Amino acid sequence: MTSTTSTPQKLLSPEEIAVRAGEQLTFLHLPDAGVFAARAVRLRQRADGHAMRDFLLFAAELAEAQHRALKADVAVPVPTEAQVDAAAREGRPLLPADTWARDAVWRDSLRLLLRDLTGHLADGPARTAVQQLAEATDEHLETQAGRLLTGVMLGLDLATAPLIAAGLQLHWVRLAQQTAAAHAGGTVAPFGRIDDPTVCPCCNSRPVASVERLGAEGARYLSCSLCATQWHYVRIKCTHCQSTKGISLQQLVAADGAASEAQPAVQAECCSECGHYLKLMHPARDNALEPVADDLATLTLDLLVSEEGLHRHGLNLLLLFGESEDAAPPPGRGH
Repeated sequence: MTSTTSTPQKLLSPEEIAVRAGEQLTFLHLPDAGVFAARAVRLRQRADGHAMRDFLLFAAELAEAQHRALKADVAVPVPTEAQVDAAAREGRPLLPADTWARDAVWRDSLRLLLRDLTGHLADGPARTAVQQLAEATDEHLETQAGRLLTGVMLGLDLATAPLIAAGLQLHWVRLAQQTAAAHAGGTVAPFGRIDDPTVCPCCNSRPVASVERLGAEGARYLSCSLCATQWHYVRIKCTHCQSTKGISLQQLVAADGAASEAQPAVQAECCSECGHYLKLMHPARDNALEPVADDLATLTLDLLVSEEGLHRHGLNLLLLFGESEDAAPPPGRGH
C-alpha cells in the first residue's frame, strides 16, 4: 500500500525567481529526431514488472512506429513569414493545435503508421482495433482528431484515442521541426515567448509534465504533450494559476510511512491556491527519464494525489479518462 507525503517549498520573491531563471538559459528546446525512439526505450524499461506492463509495451510499439514514420522524408505545409510575424506580434502560439488547419498528409501518415504497427502486434483485440482504424474514413479520423485536440470527451472513442494521438503527435513534431528549419535566420523567430506561459509556445497544448533539464543548472522546463517541445518555466510556481504561494511536492510513500525512494525521480508539484498539480521529473536522479513514458508509469501517484482533491493540469494523450459514447468500430472507407 502506498500513499503520498508532502513537502512545502520555499517561496521566492519575483526578483529571486528572475535572477535564478537567468537570461543565459535557452528558452525553448524543439524535439529532436530521436524523440519517439527514446520514449519507446523508456517505456520498455518501465514495463518490466509493472502492473500496467501490457499497456506500456503496447505504447512502446506505438512509439517505435512513430519513430520509423518520423524518419520518412515527408514534407508538411509550414506557416508563411506573414503568419510568423502575426503570431509574434500578438503573443500567441504559431501552430495552435485546436485551430491550425490540418493538411491531409497527417491522415496519410497515420494510416501508414497503423499498417506498420499492425505487423508488430500479435493477433488480438489491439491488432484488430489498429487494423480497423487504418481503414476508417477521412471524416471519422478528422472528427476524432478534432475532439481530441479540443478536449471534447463526448463522442471521443477512448479505445482508439491513443492511436489518433500518435498520428497527431507525429504531425506536430514534423510541423515544429520543419517550421523551425524553414524560418531559420529569418527576421522573426517562429517560436518564442507567448502571453500564456503555461501552454506550449509552438502548439498551445498543455504540458504532460515538467522536467529539470540536465545541463541547465536544474532549470525547470514544461514538456508539451503534443509536439514534445520543452519551454522554460520558473520553478516553484504553479503551472496552472501561476501562483507562487502554497506550492508543495508530494511523492509516493510505503505503508510504513517511509518514502518509496530516498530521492524520488518523479514528484507531484501541488498548488493549494487553485487545487491543481503537475508532475515534476528529476533526470539528475534517473537520467533515462522520458516525460510521456514516466508519466504513464507513475499513474499511482496521480491516483493518490487525486484522492486528496487535486486536479491534474498535465495531459497525456496516450491515456485519457472521461465520458465517451459507446464507440462502434470506425467506419471503413467505401462502406
